[in-house]
Amino acid sequence: MSASFASALGAARDAAASQHYPGGTLYVVATPIGNLADITLRALHVLQLADAVACEDTRHTQSLLRAYGVDKTPAQLLAVHQHNEAEAAQAVVAQLHQGLRVAYVSDAGTPGVSDPGARLVAAVQAAGLRAMPLPGASSVTTALSVAGAVSHGGETGGFVFAGFLPTKSAERATAIEQHWAREPRCVVLLEAPHRIQDLARALAVLGERPVTLARELTKQFEEVTTLPARDLAAWLDAAPQRSRGEFVVLLHPLARTDDDGGDSLRVLRLLLQELPLKTAVRIAAEITGASRNVLYDTALQWKRDAPGDAD
Repeated sequence: MSASFASALGAARDAAASQHYPGGTLYVVATPIGNLADITLRALHVLQLADAVACEDTRHTQSLLRAYGVDKTPAQLLAVHQHNEAEAAQAVVAQLHQGLRVAYVSDAGTPGVSDPGARLVAAVQAAGLRAMPLPGASSVTTALSVAGAVSHGGETGGFVFAGFLPTKSAERATAIEQHWAREPRCVVLLEAPHRIQDLARALAVLGERPVTLARELTKQFEEVTTLPARDLAAWLDAAPQRSRGEFVVLLHPLARTDDDGGDSLRVLRLLLQELPLKTAVRIAAEITGASRNVLYDTALQWKRDAPGDAD
């Protein structure tokens, strides 16, 4: 256990032990997204109290628990991840029927949002058992809180969680064109470091629409920056470390006066059916006001992704 957390367990017991923690309950526990100090006192108490801890990765969770001074045997750690969630959920349900307390944690953040957990909770509820949330860290709300991207009221109020877009470039471009480019509210995306450049290039069709990139949240090299969508790829290229770490990507609300990207892409697709690529790009840019370079790069990507071409 880290010495810095030695007093935290006592504080957790003092703050949370007087509350009721019934047996036969699944406790869905948020864990830090990077900074270990972001654990809650109630989470620490429940992790100590739990008869078993279901988790996305047993080795990762064992290390996390040991950092806090919470001792669990290997037999008390149950692997419940995206590849076995449906089957493993039944093992958890069986333990809950015995009156045990089971905590569920993902590798980081709040389970059941972009991480596993939703199927497990559904199985527990279908069995007539209780799932109790223990709120805490979330990369989504952490990024939203410092982006200034959520407006209130009207058609642009609130935000939409889209999570990870398709990994194949053609499917990703279609999702942006048909759905997210036209969505007037703030759109929350997640992306891994090895695909962030591809996503940045795909989002360039949004032109001047502001986009916030948040990476390494709560960690030593945390970075949050807001740029026009067309500048994202160049910003990432300017320094290799900018592509490191997990990303939350926020598309700011759509301004009524801006081209949302969707119109220019639809015009470009129609023109490409009848005209050579360069001519179609030039005319689409003149009609919609979109960047000719962005439209040209997009058209080339569509050509590469056409049936029969490798992704």
